[in-house]
Amino acid sequence: MTRTLLVAGTASHVGKSTIAAGLCRLLADRGVSVAPFKAQNMSNNARVVLRPDADLDDTAHEAEPGGGDRWGEIGVSQFVQARAARMTPTTDCNPVLLKPRGDGESQLVLGGRAVDHFTAGTYYESHWKRARTAAKDSFDRLAADHDVVVAEGAGSIGEINLHDRDLANVETAQFADADVLLLVDIERGGAFASLYGTIELVPDDLRDRIVGALITKFRGDPSLLEPGIEEIESRTGVPILGVVPYADPGLPEEDSVGLPGAEERGVHGGDDGVPDDRRLRIGVPRLPRISNATDLEALASEPGVSVIYLPVDPDSPVDERALADVDAVVLPGTKNTVDDLLALRAAGFADALYAFDGPVVGLCGGYQLLGERITNAALEGTGTDDVVEGLGLLPVETRFEPDKRLEQTTVSIDGSATPILEGATGTASGYEIHAGRTRPLSDADVRQPLGDSSAACGRVLGTYLHGLFDNDSVRGAFLDSVAATAGVDRPRPSEFSGTDNDSASGSASLVGATPYDRAATLVRAHVDLESLGEPFV
Repeated sequence: MTRTLLVAGTASHVGKSTIAAGLCRLLADRGVSVAPFKAQNMSNNARVVLRPDADLDDTAHEAEPGGGDRWGEIGVSQFVQARAARMTPTTDCNPVLLKPRGDGESQLVLGGRAVDHFTAGTYYESHWKRARTAAKDSFDRLAADHDVVVAEGAGSIGEINLHDRDLANVETAQFADADVLLLVDIERGGAFASLYGTIELVPDDLRDRIVGALITKFRGDPSLLEPGIEEIESRTGVPILGVVPYADPGLPEEDSVGLPGAEERGVHGGDDGVPDDRRLRIGVPRLPRISNATDLEALASEPGVSVIYLPVDPDSPVDERALADVDAVVLPGTKNTVDDLLALRAAGFADALYAFDGPVVGLCGGYQLLGERITNAALEGTGTDDVVEGLGLLPVETRFEPDKRLEQTTVSIDGSATPILEGATGTASGYEIHAGRTRPLSDADVRQPLGDSSAACGRVLGTYLHGLFDNDSVRGAFLDSVAATAGVDRPRPSEFSGTDNDSASGSASLVGATPYDRAATLVRAHVDLESLGEPFV
């Protein structure tokens, strides 16, 4: 029989995704057939994967609107966990995905395909049973093909207002007959109270399934926790199976919780010992409806590169000098292109971009923002006119279509087509996930350095290729062009070792060639796997 372990939490952002990925890699290293699963996810960071019934040899329909039936989308964490498990990710790993788009509304994705946009009330009233069926069917397929399923919960398992419709926690535990590993984040404070309260509030049948708990994100001497651990074990009967130190293995963020708010400034990268006079600063307007912000993580991980999120606040508009302290600008993806375009204009970024003379790159929704106009704009449901003027930095036009394009793709790189990618060669791989179709204007002098999914003109490049900067050739060429424009001697990885994935507090050193290996190291070193039993021992 397939064993299922549900990694649940007392709250969001307690480390569930990291622990689940670490368990997947640990089991895969031992030759165990393991698959990740999250019944329902809410995230705008998605990846394109195969659908479970896809014919791998059938490529005839890939050019159809939407990319045919081979591809679907899932949350980034389950994509990462599938890679950790050394399995090919499919939409069964995350059968229900809710993608927030603002105003209390989310896009519902079932089995990898977008259904429509709904408010929370409408979803629970009219679509939840359908979602549960999709989740149960996906789990059954995974369980039939694997020895272990490592399931990830969502938010808190103790939300008593949702226990009758909690698909990712309560329902998963029940239909998967799962054991539950409960995580609590001590960095937030009140960890023992959160742990005790959650155990008391879960339904009785779930309480009996809890095989242990983990205290995560601890900085300091674990012996200081012993009196609290003894008391919580005595009161609840739930053993504490580990104290996991604060450490970052380098896995992508599941959602925007790790980003600054839309009205705040924040910096990612920079703890690498590179002096300021050799540092490259990549400005990223923090769009209110930002999506797939993980596209920027490869840049932030480079020595000497800081990704600076710039507040987009219509109530405090910037002037045309707002980008004077950055060396390049990347416009990220967005779940609602038109509304974020209007927000950028209201916040003063249109004038700031016109005045900026460094490299500008737009990714997916950011590509659409850079164009002359967006047509069929009312399809987004924003209540706007059918034609909306873009930022005008690229002579292209985007038309929204009802079908979303989903596709993993590899394109040839023509580095000579734009100074932004000068010197880049070979191919670039990534994925496309968008509803708009973008074409150069008929009389425009536009180059396409990344095939039909791109457009470049002078210092501006737009592309639909997510994961662009994960490609070494592209990332290196882009940073070289930014350094040349800024007059900076760009540091190389061999010059600065950085933190080498040590904990920010220095409390843990993670060993491993990949983020998956480092997550496994974290689990192996700090979790009582023997208490979890076979096959974790």
